[in-house]
Amino acid sequence: MVSFVVPLLFSFCVHEFSLAQERSPESLQSKPIGIKADAVDGGYTIFDPVSTRPILHAGIAAQVDHRWLKSSDYPQHSIQHETGPDDLGAQNGVTISNKGLAGQPDLICLIRLHSDPDFITITVRVKNSGASAMTVQAIRSVDAIGERIVDLGGKDASDRVLSDSFSEDRPGMVIHDLPDAASGMHRAVGSQLIYNLEARRNLFLGTLSSEKFLTVLRLHVEKDHIAKYEVDSTGTTELELENSLQYSAPEDRIELSLPLAPGAEISSERLLISTGTDYLDQLETYGGLIRQLHHPRVMKSSPAGWWSWTAYYFGLEEGTALTNATWLAQNLKDLGYDFFHIDEGYQYARGEYTTPDANLFPNGMRALERKITRLGLTPGIWTAPFEVSERSWVYENHKDWLVHNAAGQPIHAGSVIHRQNQAPLDPLYVLDSTNPGAQGYLRETYSTLTKDWGIRYIKLDFMDDSAIEGFYYKANTTALEAQRIGLQVIREAVGENVLLDKDGSPMLNPVGLVDTGRTSVDTGHKFAASKEAAPGIAGRFFMNGNYYLADPDAFTVSRQTVADQDWHGGIRPLTLDEAKVSIALAAIAGGMYEIGDDLPTLGSEADRLALVKNRDLLNMARLGRPSRPLDLMSYAATDGMPSIFLLRESKRQSMLTVFNWTEKESHHRFDLSESLGLAVDGHDQIVDVFDSKLLGTNMNSVEVTIPPHSASVLKIIDTSVPVAPPVVKAEIPREVQTGEPGRFSADAIPDGVPVVSYRWDFGDGTTSNERIAEHSYTQPGQFTVTLHADGLDGAPLEESTQIKVSGNIDTRFHPEDKRRLTQRP
Repeated sequence: MVSFVVPLLFSFCVHEFSLAQERSPESLQSKPIGIKADAVDGGYTIFDPVSTRPILHAGIAAQVDHRWLKSSDYPQHSIQHETGPDDLGAQNGVTISNKGLAGQPDLICLIRLHSDPDFITITVRVKNSGASAMTVQAIRSVDAIGERIVDLGGKDASDRVLSDSFSEDRPGMVIHDLPDAASGMHRAVGSQLIYNLEARRNLFLGTLSSEKFLTVLRLHVEKDHIAKYEVDSTGTTELELENSLQYSAPEDRIELSLPLAPGAEISSERLLISTGTDYLDQLETYGGLIRQLHHPRVMKSSPAGWWSWTAYYFGLEEGTALTNATWLAQNLKDLGYDFFHIDEGYQYARGEYTTPDANLFPNGMRALERKITRLGLTPGIWTAPFEVSERSWVYENHKDWLVHNAAGQPIHAGSVIHRQNQAPLDPLYVLDSTNPGAQGYLRETYSTLTKDWGIRYIKLDFMDDSAIEGFYYKANTTALEAQRIGLQVIREAVGENVLLDKDGSPMLNPVGLVDTGRTSVDTGHKFAASKEAAPGIAGRFFMNGNYYLADPDAFTVSRQTVADQDWHGGIRPLTLDEAKVSIALAAIAGGMYEIGDDLPTLGSEADRLALVKNRDLLNMARLGRPSRPLDLMSYAATDGMPSIFLLRESKRQSMLTVFNWTEKESHHRFDLSESLGLAVDGHDQIVDVFDSKLLGTNMNSVEVTIPPHSASVLKIIDTSVPVAPPVVKAEIPREVQTGEPGRFSADAIPDGVPVVSYRWDFGDGTTSNERIAEHSYTQPGQFTVTLHADGLDGAPLEESTQIKVSGNIDTRFHPEDKRRLTQRP
């Protein structure tokens, strides 16, 4: 193996941190956060070490045999100090044991303080130390009630709350002022950020695991103050009652209840708590810890292409699909738009994805997908892996493969479309992914899609609606455990090189098994759809690259309308300004970049097509990094929601994106140094990305005026940093055998100029545009391998090296070496 690096400079820095000495055996603290265990009630207090002001005081609890037990109910509380590293590094900790309640389990709270970065983790264990079996419904790691639940140094009424949701759109993310609490509660799933506008201090809570339970956070509000705070590890039923179980019978609404045998114990999910004044840094720290713990499948570049959903919804058919594929290949493929994604509607029924609708696709999908591949495009398809409709083969022949209720009947979990006060269209049920027969069905389905149809990208939709508690083939399996089992079966069936996109599931649960993941609600041909999607893209920016590559849903920029799809189809065309909002929103996400328009319609409008061809916007997505939402929690009341995003693309170049979500013209002034944190040395150029107009040079600040329903994207260039090619580390084998695949990989160094595209020339007349490529030579000899990398600054890198290919392909017959390839059913 030979590596070349051109040129490479390493720098090292040493960061010192000293943990403050414990104030007492029950107290731990670092610079920004401290925690004290309470020997009186078995709870704990998180405090500010500087002011010693309590920020949060809470106990722990568990729901056992359908009865809530609180730590303060126990007569015995003991505290043990512990030190030593865990899977997140060095830490100090205390363990609080609550015991002595007759006939009830012990409640044990493990608290760990981590430093640099600074955060606390809490895990609660329920231990059955008695002789009788019991059941556990929920474990509560935060049980706070009292005079001042969360004290951030300002009035509760000045708090803003960002609550993540059950999935990216159940419900859509909205950032609320504290008094704006529906039904008196801000409920979150997974994580919640509370920010006080007066004190400019925040409290963040986020789950670090999704092994068994859903983490549900409930911030209860009375008028303008916090009345109660709860964080539970529990089942999904509370959330599903508002989603797929909304219209289901009582017997289908099953509460999670796990057995706990004598001597056994069960743990909550691990909860992280942090506090400070830089909430963006805390969110990025949290995302980094998820990456460290769960090993996501992180892509180095973002897929770009077209999808059918917002262009045709359920109406795509064979001819229009091929027309759009041909148009994409002839007009946009050379820019990198090479994914062609057919969404829902092609299949006969949910749960029968290898059976096309004969009316829409009379020649089948296999032939169409092969035509798409021959156009040089990457074929993609939609599925809802764990949903089964009544019309499907599975429901008609194998109800035993479905999740059942206590009476042994399949649980009804919603419909494809449910019209209130009318009959539902296509009732749905849930595949039991722990059942061997159901697993065989998943293997056969996804093997057919990939190995027969040639699909290389698969969307996995509605995993939120199908994550229901019930009676599984594998007893006492939770909904989230079942989802992970099913995803693992699918991953094994499709292999490592097929991209899986999570769409509709709790955000953390699929990490490590999928490649991309939705972070926003559905978009469409309405400005309101973009506005609705923006808080999710902003509030989940830290997930991109730490959970998976972000999928912000497709952008729509043409004048197309789809009048019979009233949710996001649009009854009037988008204005050009509204089109700018849609595509800029996709660009700041820094992930998948999909066109959601009918392509011939788009191609007839030069100004709309220019948006799609804009290389600065395309490069923002290609880099695979999100823009930082600078006003995520501090947005002006006149803006109404986050509007200002900054992407530091390189030392030379940054992208500032500003949205106007309102009905009036907006005006912003940014000091490049103070507002944006950019170096100012009198050499700056600022360019309007949409019209390539130079706004000025040698500027220390910039002012932008934005019309209603519009966006501005500014490229800020530090001309004191010279244009340079990227610095790339390439790994190339020195020698390979004829016919044996060799692995070729390239990576831009982190602090250098980013690479926006790669191209390998293997010296035998073949090439590849993949960053990591495999190639087999057909003849021995000496070959020159050339790597071409296009840098963000416009200066390319081209490096060549020699590779020796040895041996000849054996053309003789060897029956003893023959073996069958056995496909799993």
